[in-house]
Amino acid sequence: MFGMDRSKNQGDEVLTPVGLPADVIVSPDTRRSERIPPGQSRTRKWPVLDASGPPAMDKADWKFHMSGLVGKEISWNWEEFVKLPHVKVFADFHCVTRWSRLGNLWEGVSTRTLLEQCGGAMPQAAFVTVYGYDRGWTTNLPLDYFLAEDALLAFLHDGEPISVEHGGPVRLIVPSLYAWKSAKWVAGVELTGQDRAGFWEVNGYHMRGDPWREERYGF
Repeated sequence: MFGMDRSKNQGDEVLTPVGLPADVIVSPDTRRSERIPPGQSRTRKWPVLDASGPPAMDKADWKFHMSGLVGKEISWNWEEFVKLPHVKVFADFHCVTRWSRLGNLWEGVSTRTLLEQCGGAMPQAAFVTVYGYDRGWTTNLPLDYFLAEDALLAFLHDGEPISVEHGGPVRLIVPSLYAWKSAKWVAGVELTGQDRAGFWEVNGYHMRGDPWREERYGF
């Protein structure tokens, strides 16, 4: 599915972290002198892309589950989740289809907070599998990327609730990787000892997906 959310169009000015409140976590890539990775170009719009369209989602039905190699498995419903400590993250967003949207402000729950709630990771944990509500969709990433300071499960984007087209009510945001790793409609995360290919990875996308190394396809 491809579309365009024109309500999120940006101006010509490139937003920078200068002058942000002290409580905002600044993604390191936004401090680069050149913020657009190789092979990318800046968009001022907010494209909508996904594999098969959004699932039928309602906050009343939404739940998120942490499982696998954690101290204890925990599930949260919407009311419980939004009561967890919040963080704000200023970050750029790079899609593997070669566009980058610079200067996004996300708000939600840090991935580090979620793991702390689960009693931490077991020593053998090295990767995560992320599950979406959209027809069994999954993706994978190394645990250290998932636990980066600027990684979070977001429910606000630029001060507004994330729409269902963009992955609401909650989506994962991992700014240091291509955006397909930032799973929409996130339902759960499983910590694993071995890397397991997800939907796009099985279909030829890179197992890690670092935009600065142009890790688009293959291993």
